[in-house]
Amino acid sequence: MSALRVLFLGGAGMIGSAVAREAVQRGIDLTVVTRGEHQRTLPPEVHAIRTDVRDAAALDASLGGAEYDAVVNWVGFSPAHVLPDVDRFAGRTGQYVFVSTCSVFGRPVPQLPITESSPRRHPVFGYAREKLAAELTLEDAYRERGLPLTIVRPMHTYDETTMIFPVTWTAIERMRRGEASVVHGDGTSLWTLTHSSDVARALVPLLGNAHAIGESVNLVSGDILTWDQIHTTLATAAGIRDPQLAHFSSESIGREVPGWAEVLQEDFRHSILFDTAQLQRLVPGYHPQVSFSEGARRIVAWHEADAARRDFDDELSGAFDRLIRNG
Repeated sequence: MSALRVLFLGGAGMIGSAVAREAVQRGIDLTVVTRGEHQRTLPPEVHAIRTDVRDAAALDASLGGAEYDAVVNWVGFSPAHVLPDVDRFAGRTGQYVFVSTCSVFGRPVPQLPITESSPRRHPVFGYAREKLAAELTLEDAYRERGLPLTIVRPMHTYDETTMIFPVTWTAIERMRRGEASVVHGDGTSLWTLTHSSDVARALVPLLGNAHAIGESVNLVSGDILTWDQIHTTLATAAGIRDPQLAHFSSESIGREVPGWAEVLQEDFRHSILFDTAQLQRLVPGYHPQVSFSEGARRIVAWHEADAARRDFDDELSGAFDRLIRNG
């Protein structure tokens, strides 16, 4: 039996590279189109095409007349990014996978847990608004033009090279000094974190899966945590026995740290809990393998392996101090 032929448009980032590793381990014949800038290391088995996905003529020339069992768009962030694919891949692929985000679901969520059919609405948060618009564009193409569409939605995904924003290495260093790290709200809102390798184990079996055509799938773990738990789990991994946390409203934090305002107020302040029945149905036996306790240990170990990775942001620390001082 011939190997599944899959094309990634983009996909050399944190999540895409993890999925690429999983794909080649499962024997998939994988081609990745990337400009090659700031990319993660891809497996040597990957066929790399160096070109700009946004340059239609260059992309068409690079792909030629090749056909694929599945095409995965990692770099579609608006309708303008995905519309050209409707014509480009019509009749050339058995499945078109759009990588969206669970941030498209309306906040506050009217009912928990969130399922794939939960209301989607985000008029304020620009990233989520544009991702949702791209989803709707592709759904029209599925209904009206037969695009073999599958939408996948990762939630907050991480690996050892990332901190769990808005927790930063600055927060770790402050807690090590006995100073407080600032947490939005009262620290009890629920959040979902998924390691990139677990996203990969969920997504790869969907490639070439005829049952996934016309479906959307939330690629999430069952690791549900409060924001206080996220901070304290990272602190424990860093050897901090009694971490100090200071709680402030998202609005208050946004006034001191303007770059955080939108994501805290429109996304992170809300409790998020997912139903995984759709994922379990399409990928029988799937279960995440990296708990956040393990993930936190990996994060701390990676950052502590090289001093250059441990940035301390004096401006952010000062903003935390102002919040705490002014109450």
